[in-house]
This record gives sequence, structure tokens and C-alpha cells, in this order.
Amino acid sequence: MTAMPVITQLARPLDAAIIDLDGTMVHTLGDFAEALGRTLVDMGLPGITEDAIGRMVGKGSEHLIRSVLAHVQPLASGEHIEAQYPDAWAAYQRHYLAVNGQYAPVYPGVEQGLQALRAAGLRLACLTNKPTAFAVPLLKAKGLDGYFEHVFGGDAFERKKPDPLPLLKTCEALGTQPGRTLMVGDSSNDAQAARAAGCPVVLVTYGYNHGQPVQAVDADGFVDALSALV
Repeated sequence: MTAMPVITQLARPLDAAIIDLDGTMVHTLGDFAEALGRTLVDMGLPGITEDAIGRMVGKGSEHLIRSVLAHVQPLASGEHIEAQYPDAWAAYQRHYLAVNGQYAPVYPGVEQGLQALRAAGLRLACLTNKPTAFAVPLLKAKGLDGYFEHVFGGDAFERKKPDPLPLLKTCEALGTQPGRTLMVGDSSNDAQAARAAGCPVVLVTYGYNHGQPVQAVDADGFVDALSALV
């Protein structure tokens, strides 16, 4: 027996969907690890594991850099971390743009899910905490850019998810009401932002979510692949 599509289970009319990027459409942990590894080498600092990085991903690159610097220097003061940050951020930007997409496969079912959402008449936007300069070329490299009317990175608005502002601004750009705009993500950041904005939210089960079980997050549904949405 085929499971009922999640959008059908929501039992509410939808006009659009906002889709997260890292951990939702593309498994970018390899890109993060490579760029951060090169950055730490440049700075003469110890390395970091992918598992540790996975627990830090989701709140934007600025937060990620500071978290990594603190992780590899557990005795360093906050002032020391802040003093290192500008050089680390500059090195990270350079290295990330050099590797962007090379170590990051698209998750199974993503294209089928996006195609189905479009076929169902939903307008689509990508909203990520990743810098726009990283997000746009990544989507293009993976052949996903054509599905979205808008792509907004973490630097597009004054605040990032889990603040509701980015979702509200994305709804404005789409011309849709939050209550009729589905948020699809992989973490509590996406769910908290959606709840505060008044958007229904569905989370994927395979993403990052700061190393915590995503099923414990308050959401309207969970899917093992975007193709299960419709």
C-alpha cells in the first residue's frame, strides 16, 4: 500500500514551498569539511572531524567559523576567537568557493520532489542560512537552480533562521501568505522559523539538525525523501 503524500496529509491549501539547502537538498558536509580543513591548515590550527562539523552546521557560516575555532582551541578566550575570526573567514570564503559542490552530492529524491511540487502548481523559493554567494553557484552546479523563482542566502535579510523574518520576507517575494506556504527543511532552525512565521513545516529525516534526532522537533510531518512530499 502506497503511503499518502505528506502534502495531502497536511489537509490545507498550499500556494508555495520554501526549501532549505544544506542537509535538505544537498549533502554539503564534505564541502564544509574540505574548506574548513584547508582553513585550519592555513592558520596552523588542529583539524576537526566531519561529525563535529555536522553538529555546528545550520546557523550560517559566521557561526560555523566561530564554533570551529572554539572547538579546536578549547582553552582559547572569546576575545582570542574574535581576533582570529577575520582571517579565518577570509580563508574559508576562498576555500569554500574553490570546492563548492565538489564534495556535495544531491540527496536521492530531491529532483523528483521539486518536479512534483512544481507540477502541483506550487511556486518555489530556496531559503538557506548559507551565504548567497555560496548558495547560487551550488544550486547551478547541481542543476537545481531552474526550479526556484528566488534564492535567498543568510545574508539576504537582517536576521537568519530560526528568526521568522527570512520566511516572512520570502513569502512577500513569492506573493503568498505564510499559512499557505510550506517550509521544508532538516533542522529545528527551519521548524522554529516556520512556527514563528505561521508556515506549515515538514522536515527531512536525513539532515543535520545539530546532531540531534529530528523527529523530536515540533513539525507537521517528516519525510525520508523530498519525493515523498507529493
